[in-house]
Amino acid sequence: GHVVRNWKVRWFVLLQDKLLYYKIEGGKKDPSPKGRILLDGCTITCPCLEYENRPLLIKLKTKTNTDYFLECCSREERDSWALDITGAIHAGHPVQVQELHRMKNSFKLLENISLHHIVERMCDSSAGIRLTRNLEQGNRYKETFTGSALVDWLISNSFAVSRFEAVTLASMLMEENFLRPVGARSTEATRYSDLSEQFLDDSTALYMFAESSKKNISSKEELQFNISELSGTIVKQGFLVKQGHKRKNWKVRRFVLRADPAFLHYYDPTKEENRPVGGFSLRGCLVSALEDNGVPAGVKGNVQGNLFKIITKNDIHYYIQASSKSERAQWIEAIKPLT
Repeated sequence: GHVVRNWKVRWFVLLQDKLLYYKIEGGKKDPSPKGRILLDGCTITCPCLEYENRPLLIKLKTKTNTDYFLECCSREERDSWALDITGAIHAGHPVQVQELHRMKNSFKLLENISLHHIVERMCDSSAGIRLTRNLEQGNRYKETFTGSALVDWLISNSFAVSRFEAVTLASMLMEENFLRPVGARSTEATRYSDLSEQFLDDSTALYMFAESSKKNISSKEELQFNISELSGTIVKQGFLVKQGHKRKNWKVRRFVLRADPAFLHYYDPTKEENRPVGGFSLRGCLVSALEDNGVPAGVKGNVQGNLFKIITKNDIHYYIQASSKSERAQWIEAIKPLT
């Protein structure tokens, strides 16, 4: 409410240019709307974390600087409303609406993302994620946060644009031992080797900072690369998911494709220095798409599809997942001329 700052149940109807809300009496909505929110010039914030005990908020600020806080019943409902309201706000700009839907399930994380920086922001006493005591199956855990709370925090701090991206990013934080699962619900999920299933966007899954999250990377772990192979022209770069050679687990890596000389390098987003953690010459390589209905024997874990394989001239097999069939095709088309 604007006068009395209490919370009331209202029935909302989204039109092309406005959001109407009605009073509910005896389980039925009044015939006339109680009020309306004009969407022209509105800005939307979702998730809105201004109220610590209300994680399911959407904030609308009109062009006259009036704030509306709307609370939904679930995260799925909140995100669905936010997407539709945003679409209505940009209804006159179809390109923006198309881009919004594309971003909803995109896999494009921020370039040069630093997991160290994210953890530092998470630990900030004023703007970081709120640590609380949580109870699960009779056990009380100190200084924990839920999976869904972390996803909300990553989106609200512009580290991700969708829940899918935020879950992938949170999985990276856990995979690199910045975070660890706490309790049966989240620990159970780590039994899966697939990156997208290790971290749960769930209000009952608990996590906490790992004690080793501030560890320094040993210089012995760094690989030496010839300067010449890093001097080529960058043809394409982006985030893909790569299977490890030893543990056969899946990790997000930033791939950089270079020509003259032709090399494909991949980088660890957890390392602040811009040095590859692996790479190989493309001369003599074979690259091919793998059909989703046939997973090769060398691939472990739950493959989500869009898989392709690169075999080097030394017969080393690299298995890589893209976020879509079109992205997989783009990478293959870019790599083939350089082999």
